[in-house]
Amino acid sequence: MAEQAVRPSSTDATEPGRAGVRWRTVDIVVAAVLGVAFGVVFWAWNLVFGVLSAPLDFFPPLSAILNGVYLMPGVVAGLLIRKPGAAVFASTLAAAVSLLLGSPYGGIIVVYGLVQGLGGELGFLLTRYRSFGWATAVLAGVTAGLSTSILDLSLYYPVSAEYPFWVFTLPYTLFTTLSSVLLAGVVGLLLVRALARTGALSSFASGRARV
Repeated sequence: MAEQAVRPSSTDATEPGRAGVRWRTVDIVVAAVLGVAFGVVFWAWNLVFGVLSAPLDFFPPLSAILNGVYLMPGVVAGLLIRKPGAAVFASTLAAAVSLLLGSPYGGIIVVYGLVQGLGGELGFLLTRYRSFGWATAVLAGVTAGLSTSILDLSLYYPVSAEYPFWVFTLPYTLFTTLSSVLLAGVVGLLLVRALARTGALSSFASGRARV
């Protein structure tokens, strides 16, 4: 029994998609549940973001360290479902749910959800959806962080005298990416593994890999 419960670490690092790329009903349902759950998290995070960022005003780019929460649904969904489109679906749905609940950012938040999901998706695409261990979690965190940094800096903080590259743009990008790696990548993978230990993910490869 113990030998069956603990698999070699290689199954965690490289887990080919045995069910292929076709989505099952359970994949859709779980991705939707993740999207809705994180939409509620977004709504709550929006309420406290200003309070948490206020002490960081002495160095404005530092507030980007809080951005990682918004990047979690895409990376978590990709690590859990392990199929193309999971990151985009969950991230976009989470943004849409937060908008319905009363996001202060308006409709643009759905665009953010889509772009952030695409960013996370890129990390999994680079591994051809075959690797879902720590390296891929960090990679997806990096690509998700870079995607939202590019969007933020393009729409709200273009390089200028007010937002110089070395003083604002580069630190903002670094802090957002670091936050994404830690929260979306590291915490995201730990969350998936915690769920796997409960047996709730028995229908997924992520629930059958070594945890």
